[in-house]
Amino acid sequence: MMSRIKIITGCVALVLFALGCKTAVIPPTEAIKPLPEFYTASKDTINVAATKWDVFYKDAYLKQLIETTLANNYDLLAAMQKIEIARNTVRFNKGAQLPSLNAGIGAAQRKFGLYTMDGAGNATTDMLPGQRVPEHLPDYLVGFNASWEVDVWGKLRSKKKAALARYSSSIEAKNAIQTALIAEVAATYFELLALDNELDIIRETILLQQAALAIIKIKKQAAVLNELAVKQFEGQVSNSKALEFEILQKITVAENKLNFLSGQFSKTVLRDKTKFNTLDSQLISVGIPSQLLKNRPDIRQAELELFASKCDVKSAKAAFYPSFTITGSVGYQAFKTALLFQAPESFAYSILGGLSAPLLNRNAIKAQFNTAKANQTEALLNYQRIILSGYFEVANELSNLNNLKQFYELKEKEVATYTQSTAIANDLFKSGRASYLEVLMSQRTALESKIELITTRKLQHQSAIHLYKALGGGWQ
Repeated sequence: MMSRIKIITGCVALVLFALGCKTAVIPPTEAIKPLPEFYTASKDTINVAATKWDVFYKDAYLKQLIETTLANNYDLLAAMQKIEIARNTVRFNKGAQLPSLNAGIGAAQRKFGLYTMDGAGNATTDMLPGQRVPEHLPDYLVGFNASWEVDVWGKLRSKKKAALARYSSSIEAKNAIQTALIAEVAATYFELLALDNELDIIRETILLQQAALAIIKIKKQAAVLNELAVKQFEGQVSNSKALEFEILQKITVAENKLNFLSGQFSKTVLRDKTKFNTLDSQLISVGIPSQLLKNRPDIRQAELELFASKCDVKSAKAAFYPSFTITGSVGYQAFKTALLFQAPESFAYSILGGLSAPLLNRNAIKAQFNTAKANQTEALLNYQRIILSGYFEVANELSNLNNLKQFYELKEKEVATYTQSTAIANDLFKSGRASYLEVLMSQRTALESKIELITTRKLQHQSAIHLYKALGGGWQ
């Protein structure tokens, strides 16, 4: 009899195993496209991304502002909470691999129908000498229940690995937010310095225009010029004053943006506008493209998400296989509380091992498996996209920085030329050898060229900041 049971059990196990093994094969992922060996002809492997942000940025006010932002920014604080959520998910999946053990106390009362096997048997059975089994039977239980799914196929281990990868991914996501946040604060800070310098130039220009207007009015009184010249210069002064208020509004917006990023209400942002024209480009060393894989947190995050998706596919595939579960209980059980802890009469236990495989719900499991495969493919494509995007971000900013350097040198010459032309026009106008229109145009052109020079310097600062971020600097 026992040998027959063993044979039947073995056949059932083989059938379940065969049913579980009829799963789709996990397709191999595409090879990751290799990065170019170099950005430019330079083969220097020194990379500015390894420089900490408090060393890369020299301005003391900017460093203080970044420190405040890292302590108070709400996006960064929310990212820290996501790390905590991911950490708890890891703990949950670790616990899922261990047996579950519960302690419990139970009380019940049952009545079996007389015309049943239990009821008929109880009616003729003594529970105690001379005492039949009660028709209304109490049942008290104190003990422990345990359950354990044996991870034969690695389903739970794969879930644990996926959770660990996503925990590390959440850390990299926080680092990516920090990198972007520092770059945004620094870029806005230099925009604010540019506005300060623009404001100074506009106010200086207004003084020059007002002085020229005074001369025009004197010449009108002397009947040398007419009212048209006065109105032309008055209009120019009004235009410059309007531009002054436009810049003041932009300064307010920039300050409020920095206050928002640093988690503060409106306050004056401390800064040194004299540092604006100082550009330290010696720190900008880009290294080689392959360093992006270890320096950029968004690339590392995508890589960890790809690994987690692979673990999800393995876990989903293991769901097709039979699962082996062991359950058991041990404790004391009696129909009276006074007899509950009398051993060995009230001692009770049970143990059960079960092997089960999905039959009718295989389509649902197959759908989950196909979803996991699609998620893996999506993660792979996202990983490749981020690598490609990172490479071109560096290439674009590197080209931009080089071109802006040439552009700035030409703008410096332009400003010097137009500044000299304004002085010459004023001198000639005083001696009557130049018209007021020539003075008007020279002042306007000089102002525009000076504003463009400041804008170019701002773009140089911001390009260096964006290049540092594109290389993966700022999270250290």
